[in-house]
Amino acid sequence: MCTVGGPVDIEFNERVKGKNYRCKDCGERFKGLGKRPMCPSCQSENVEEI
Repeated sequence: MCTVGGPVDIEFNERVKGKNYRCKDCGERFKGLGKRPMCPSCQSENVEEI
């Protein structure tokens, strides 16, 4: 199934360094990539780098 604009489920390896983020809406902590990371729990873009 193909989706556009939804969350992407990928595994990070040692060569890909994601940044640590925290969602300001639900508090979820996660690693993300790109200019507009999205919370994997609530799909909010209201996140901050930690």
